[in-house]
Amino acid sequence: MTTQAAQVPFSFNPPALLRKAWAFNPTLTFLFVAMVITSVLGFVGLAVDPRTVLNAPTWAKTTKFSISLVFYTATLLWMLTFIQGRPRLVNFVGTSIGGILIFEMFAIILQGARAQAMHFNVATPFDATLWTLMTVTIFILYGINLIGGGLLLFTRFADPVLALSLRLGFLIMVLGLTQGFLMTGPQGDQMARLEAGEQVDLIGAHTVGAPDGGPGLPLLGWSTTHGDLRIGHFVGLHGLQAIPLLGFLLSRRREQWLKTSHRQALVAIGAAGYTGLVVLVTWQALRGQPLLSPDALTLGALAGLVALTLAAWGGVVAVARRAA
Repeated sequence: MTTQAAQVPFSFNPPALLRKAWAFNPTLTFLFVAMVITSVLGFVGLAVDPRTVLNAPTWAKTTKFSISLVFYTATLLWMLTFIQGRPRLVNFVGTSIGGILIFEMFAIILQGARAQAMHFNVATPFDATLWTLMTVTIFILYGINLIGGGLLLFTRFADPVLALSLRLGFLIMVLGLTQGFLMTGPQGDQMARLEAGEQVDLIGAHTVGAPDGGPGLPLLGWSTTHGDLRIGHFVGLHGLQAIPLLGFLLSRRREQWLKTSHRQALVAIGAAGYTGLVVLVTWQALRGQPLLSPDALTLGALAGLVALTLAAWGGVVAVARRAA
């Protein structure tokens, strides 16, 4: 698809969109359809299977990962269509990401069916092998996403506002991926037990200040009593949707006084504010603080972030109106 074709007004026709997506990259499209199905089946599992893993419903991880990947694959399919002149490399990026995530979701569903933890699980040789394979593929996935980001960075777009939003959204998503590496190392109690020669079932954790498995938010599982690194990871990953959506909406505003440079500035401000939110919730988690129980310092930082973002946004709008 050419850049010009991508600018045609959007019409929502699911069968036609699926046919176009399949022609563009079958692997990513298969993953998208599979994740829609496993999202539905995950809710069925939540309703009928009473088993738990680390005090969470055994199908919670399958369900939330499936929903997240529905948005990720749909967005990635759309974004990759803008890249011109390197069809083989674009196909490699899409197919590799799709193939890796198919494997990772297979592993997550398999462990869910066994009512076993997927992440950090080294309790048995089988569990340890599965987790090692997932860890390796995550690193490969990270590298391939960097290639995709590089392709977007050097692609020429007909719409500079949308172009900036795609690039910044992708960069924030990579930040979210990077934040995930904070979870993989041995925690304090795990390290002490390893040094003592003891067997541990989990190496790594989502929770800061306590073992995984404490009280958590429904479905998401984020700790309600301690810090949780999954929050910054989640918010960062979905910058891939939030910032391009902002750019998409701004690029289609009809106000003549809002010039391209103003719209780009608003995208940049939105991306900066969103990045600040990723950093803020990660900082909160690293301090061992649950998301819904912020202290005065966290609330003050949040208020400052919101105030700065709104002030910058209002400043650009005011300048644009005055110039008109």
